[in-house]
Amino acid sequence: MSKNRSQKTPITVGFISLGCPKNTVDSETMLAKIGQAGFLLSPDLESDVIIINTCGFIAPAKEEALEIIQEAVQKKKQKKIKKIIVTGCLSERMGTELLKETPQIDAIVGLGQRDHISQIIHNTLKQPKKSESLHYLQPSESPIHDDKDRLLINPPHWAYLRISEGCGRKCSFCTIPAIRGPFRSKPLEMILDEARQLVRSGVIELNLIAQDTNSYGRDLGIKNGLVTLISELDKIEKLQWLRLMYLYPSAIDQPLIDAIAQSPKVVHYIDMPIQHISNPILKAMRRTDTREHTTALVDTLRSKMPDVVLRTTVIVGFPGETESQFNELLDFIRRAQFDALGGFTYFAESGTPAADLPDQVPEEIKHRRLDTLMLAQQQIAFEKARSRIGRNLRVLIDTIEETNAIGRYYGQAPHIDSVCIIQNNTAPPGTFIEARVTDTQDYDLIVEQIPADPLQP
Repeated sequence: MSKNRSQKTPITVGFISLGCPKNTVDSETMLAKIGQAGFLLSPDLESDVIIINTCGFIAPAKEEALEIIQEAVQKKKQKKIKKIIVTGCLSERMGTELLKETPQIDAIVGLGQRDHISQIIHNTLKQPKKSESLHYLQPSESPIHDDKDRLLINPPHWAYLRISEGCGRKCSFCTIPAIRGPFRSKPLEMILDEARQLVRSGVIELNLIAQDTNSYGRDLGIKNGLVTLISELDKIEKLQWLRLMYLYPSAIDQPLIDAIAQSPKVVHYIDMPIQHISNPILKAMRRTDTREHTTALVDTLRSKMPDVVLRTTVIVGFPGETESQFNELLDFIRRAQFDALGGFTYFAESGTPAADLPDQVPEEIKHRRLDTLMLAQQQIAFEKARSRIGRNLRVLIDTIEETNAIGRYYGQAPHIDSVCIIQNNTAPPGTFIEARVTDTQDYDLIVEQIPADPLQP
């Protein structure tokens, strides 16, 4: 049979996704649209077109993105890449300044133009080599993205479910409202349609994400909106685990606590970034939390759900933070005994109110404080891990490696927490097993499958 010479070689598109789960959802949506348009998705950086979906939240994320962009520029100079397209939060934040800094970029795409990525690729490929870069920074036609029809880049049995866009909080250190705009809840049915589609495709764990998850529905006039959403998601039969991420501490109220405790699907895992505990620092951060409320909240959560796993994030070295205020935070962390904690030094982000505050803390003091805090948290986490030795856990298999499997129990969120290293596993990814904790390996649990048939979802 003769070869059809008129058939064109497909254009290859490489894709790099950086940043948070919200960026992951954007990447998955763009990947689906690129594939549907007939482009050949490639895992190789050396493709006809490379798309870099960036994060620009804090300085280290910006630096990482710029390093990867420069790597792509070098490959373009070596003629291993034809076109470079940069999307995401850094594009939105820097705008055309990014093109001035890196003129070798062929197109820059803001968050509002995500859904037009396939046409943008076509337009970019048509551009002559020495023409000016294209920029697509206009606001979206709709204030809310529809995230259905995604190409998942994580294991196919779990996914993120974004329930809102932007943020209405006014934290003095945060760039998110400037990048992603004001808080906008997705319509309830849009969320449920996406959730049902994901579950039909084989997803059994949904991780709810937003910048401020427990504000869901307020702008739509829905009282106790997150509680309402939980009750609807509980009705999806094949969904096994529902995890709530990014709960603003001051907005965790009794109806929400009751809904989590009573839900057959919501895991007893609370991710609530407290950022600090000293009231003067919280006030300077423009947080509505207080030490008193957060202390009582931790006690309430553990009283209502004795098996609850608590995760938080904190910032050290915020402008004006004294040694006494840092020690107050350190003492609270030791008292609260969080199961997991992410610690960060403060970054003075341009355009945020905190960047102009007096009494900026020297870098060496910030890093000393962070080291002290994380060592204290490490001791807490290691002790909590060791306390689980001998216990039985229901573990979800994520991946199979050479000799062991990797999975998670309900207290481990994907990508950010520790994992279960499973010995003698016989179950495939996407299934649950009963396992016994036999040892620990730093933050991770070593577990052994209890001989039995896997518990199919």
